Amino acid sequence: MTSRTFMAAASAALLAAGLGASAHAAEFSYAEAAKPYKGVSIRVLDEVTPLQEVLAKLVPGFEQETGIKVDYQLLGHMEVINRGQADMLSGRGYFDAVMLHGFQMGQMLEAEALLPIDSLVADKKLSNPNLETADLIERPYKTVAFFGGKQYGFVNWNYNHVYWARADLLNDEGEKAAFKARYGYDLAPAKTLEQLRDIAEFFTRKKGATLAGKPLESDFYGVVFDGVKGSASLFSFVNNILKNYGGDIVDASGKPNFDTPATVAALKLYADLWKFAPPGTAEYSLLDVPTVMGNGIAAQSMAFSDFVLGVDKPGASPFAGKFVYAGIPVKADVDPKFASAEAEPSLVAIGASSKHPEATFLFIQWLTEKKQQEALLNAGQGGVPIRESSWELPVLKASANPTLFKAMKDTLSVAEAKPRMPKYLELSDALSTVVQQVGMGRLTPEQGAAEGQKALVRVCGDKCTL
Repeated sequence: MTSRTFMAAASAALLAAGLGASAHAAEFSYAEAAKPYKGVSIRVLDEVTPLQEVLAKLVPGFEQETGIKVDYQLLGHMEVINRGQADMLSGRGYFDAVMLHGFQMGQMLEAEALLPIDSLVADKKLSNPNLETADLIERPYKTVAFFGGKQYGFVNWNYNHVYWARADLLNDEGEKAAFKARYGYDLAPAKTLEQLRDIAEFFTRKKGATLAGKPLESDFYGVVFDGVKGSASLFSFVNNILKNYGGDIVDASGKPNFDTPATVAALKLYADLWKFAPPGTAEYSLLDVPTVMGNGIAAQSMAFSDFVLGVDKPGASPFAGKFVYAGIPVKADVDPKFASAEAEPSLVAIGASSKHPEATFLFIQWLTEKKQQEALLNAGQGGVPIRESSWELPVLKASANPTLFKAMKDTLSVAEAKPRMPKYLELSDALSTVVQQVGMGRLTPEQGAAEGQKALVRVCGDKCTL
């Protein structure tokens, strides 16, 4: 064979292969892929929030297209964790798939309770070649859906914290002048943790004091955050403050690493912020923070963005339209590579005991594809994207809250799932107690760092991660 003949044959083969791949991409349909599973019923457990309630209205579209019946159940946060984990860990397989937060993955992976989906992704009869997983926001997706060289799903919910403040106060001319005179720089949404602290101090005022030219009828606070003992409060501190100081609770190998200078410095700031927060902070959960902001008794916060969506809208709060948002503030003098924000990327994972993994795989792909994500955001008049392309959708770009979606984008660029910690809940319970004690002034930051290290070693031993 001459070189010219060889090149022609090779070109023809490549063209044929390309045409075959293109034909597969063009021809794929859920209806065709689902034919062997028509009439099958699957059960999927998810968490009830306004976003999932909107999604539930789209699920009948999948049923109509595929003939697969989906019992899509929505339960509260703790019920999803308790019932979903119990079902998967028992091997009962009542649910074919369960929404799992990133922090649950350590325990589930250790127990081998999840079905890796690599073989399903590789199956051309089932795998949607148009899914465009490269469009999924990378850091949350890669850190929640993959482990040990295997894939366990796609990212479905990008819960994330944003900085949230009263724009009407930050823009008040009298407040701006007073702030500049006191701190020497302009009043604006906090970009650094130092600025967050200054703003918190500045706006903390007693009943009868003046705020934006009007006397206060009750005490006003410079910041609000969840301080109740538990994992949400702990990791708000860890990911919004400690990691921005260059610290963490474990090192790169998973070894407990809490007793460090970075931890002491971060705890000093944390304890300082408690002085400018409402007196009930030790009882405040992540559900209380948006209520306090919506009622107008605090100047700023760091809170989950999906809760913001329920507050900053007409009728939900008298201050709707008077808020501004930004990414999580960073430490001014720390390497930008340490930039961090609290987030809880979550996925709908197929249980190892699922009786219908193929049909369930089709459903979780369908949930993830662009068409459904656009429909979800449009139907909900906004939401938290899982795809980069979603930022360009008119429903987000033309939103009445443009700074909110910009803040989400900034947050999700640095957000990642929790480390794979099988004893996550025990660890969180022990360490959150220590961190709360520092906030309440019952332990010094130095004592808190030392006691926290002891708690981690007591729970994890030499290593906290898989």
